[in-house]
This record gives sequence, C-alpha cells and structure tokens, in this order.
Amino acid sequence: MAKVIVGVSGGVDSAVCLYLLQKEGYEVEGLFMRNWDASLNNDTLGNPTLNNDICPQEQDYNDALAVCNHLGIKLHRIDFIKEYWDDVFAYFLEELKKGRTPNPDLMCNKYIKFDLFIKEAKRLGADYIATGHYARLKEGKLLRGVDNNKDQSYFLAQVPKDNFKNVLFPIGDLTKEEVRKIALEQKLEVAKKKDSTGICFIGERNYQKFVSNYLKPNPGDIVDVEKKQVIGHHTGLMNYTIGQRRNVGISGNLDRHYVCGKNVKDNVLYVAFGTDNKYLMSDECTISHINFLTSTHPTFCTAKFRYRGEDHPVSLEYVSDDEIRVKYSGGAKAVTPGQACVLYLGEECIGSGIIEAIYKDGEKIWYIN
Repeated sequence: MAKVIVGVSGGVDSAVCLYLLQKEGYEVEGLFMRNWDASLNNDTLGNPTLNNDICPQEQDYNDALAVCNHLGIKLHRIDFIKEYWDDVFAYFLEELKKGRTPNPDLMCNKYIKFDLFIKEAKRLGADYIATGHYARLKEGKLLRGVDNNKDQSYFLAQVPKDNFKNVLFPIGDLTKEEVRKIALEQKLEVAKKKDSTGICFIGERNYQKFVSNYLKPNPGDIVDVEKKQVIGHHTGLMNYTIGQRRNVGISGNLDRHYVCGKNVKDNVLYVAFGTDNKYLMSDECTISHINFLTSTHPTFCTAKFRYRGEDHPVSLEYVSDDEIRVKYSGGAKAVTPGQACVLYLGEECIGSGIIEAIYKDGEKIWYIN
C-alpha cells in the first residue's frame, strides 16, 4: 500500500484531500506545518520583539487534529519558522523596501511546501505527497484547476518542475462547492470553516499596521501623474501597490483614482484619475527568475500578471537565460513589478517569472522604478 503524506492546514480543502485519498486506499498521514510565530514581531529585520497577537495557526492545528482524529489518521507537526523567515518573509520585506509588490505565496510554495515539506514527508516514509491546491498534474504537466474561481496554478508556477514528481492534487478536478459538499457529507469538523484570505502571515490584521512593525514608515508626497502636482501625502510606499484604488490617502470629492507608479528615490507615490487612464496601461514587461515547467519555450502563449487577472495573449522575446521580454500588444492595466507573470498554453501552466520593469511604446515607464 502506497503511503501519502498530506499537507494539512486546518482548512476544508486539505481535510477533503485526506478523506479522498483514504477512500482510494492509500495509507494516509497528515503533516501540519507551523511557518509563522505571531509572538515575535520586530522593528527592523532580525531584531525580534514581543507581540501580543494570538496566532491563528494554533486554532488551525486544533482543527487539523480534529479532522485527523475523525478519520483515524495520524497527524505529524513540524516547525519551519526560521526557514520561512529566511526564505519567504525576508524576501517579502526586501521587495517592499524596493517599492515592489511581492507575492510571498509563490515563495512559500517554492521553498517550503514543495521543498522542505517534501523532504520531511520522505523522512516519514512517503511514496507521495499531497496538498489541497486547486490544480492538476497530468502526464507531468501542471494544469489549471477545474474550478476557474479557485485555480491555484498561478501560485505553483515558481516551483521547480522536478519537485512535482510524486505529488498529488486530489481536489484539482473538483469545484469548491463540491469540496464543501463532501466535507458536509463526511461530517468533517471544518466543513463550514471560512476560507483564509490575503497574505497568510497577516491574516485578518490591518496590513499597514502589520508592515509598520517591520519597516519604519516613511511618509511622502502623492503626485497627480498628469498634472505633476502634489495632491496628498502617503504613509510609506510599502503600503501601496500599482492599481490600488482604496485607502490611497487623497481627501475631498475627487474622481476615481488609482496608484499608477512609485519613485523610491524621491519617495513619491503617483496616482492617475479615471478607470481607463493611459498611465495605468503598459504593453511590455521584462521578467527574471525564470522557471519553466516544460521543455517547450514558445514564442506565443498567454500570461496572467496577477492571480485573479485575465489571460493576455503575449509574445516572448528570450533576452538571456534569466530574462524574457513579454509583449502584450493589446495592453494591460496595472502590471506590477514584484508580481509573477505566469505563462500558459491553454490549460497548461508552462512557467513563470517575476516582473522587473514595465514598458510602453518601447520605452521604460518613468514613473515606475
């Protein structure tokens, strides 16, 4: 009987993974990863101080344990707190300092869930590992999940392709509604548990308040990118992302406005007015940290520039082994340095890179640096 170690989070998706694999006849055990210690905080990277937040991971562990007990499955627990800090959270902070918008979930999958977790699972005798991602693996190809609303292939696109060997995604062929239904039918304790949202280590907390514990606020001017006029003041560039509309910090009865750029050197936040403002648009970007999941390196494919973004037809110019120029002649709104550009051929996720620079009409955009 093949043994599967399931990454159990305390949520409904991984709980249903346990049940489905057990039903298929595998020897199933769970492994809960503790990646964040909310009792630690800091003012600058590497100088921890006490924080009074209560870590929701303890409740998640209790929920995971309840599900495993219900199914008669053994649950292991391991701490990756230091590794998560070094490989994911430190990266997150360094990117924010550069004025970029990082995606820590991609790095968590790359360095923790599909690296350290796999090694620990093998130590526990696993033949396979499984997670509750809405994605599919077919004939060595990473495919989108059947549920378009929940598809998580975007977050898996930085994982080296060899790390997908002997990986199972039991709910990739299901919709979220079907997963909930199975959980209810099997009376799993987390059947009605609310999905986690946002960045995992921030959770329900205020983003700006959380970040201010680690990076010193540095207020500056908000400038109308068209009129070149100061129209407000920001609380620190790390608190904003390109395309952001809410909580920008402009008072008065103004038209709908969006963050369209940042100047880190001068500590300026640029905004544009109107949903279709030209300053929100670009038609090229360069990406680095290239990770291909297939031997096929196409000239044409589609790309997603953010998790819930649309698919854009693109052409690829291979500048070097770790730089691709991605051209989208139809234009795209709010393409953001630090985010992932994930490439697809139909249903197949073929790879990704991290967005470095944005261009329009062949020129690098001056208000994004």
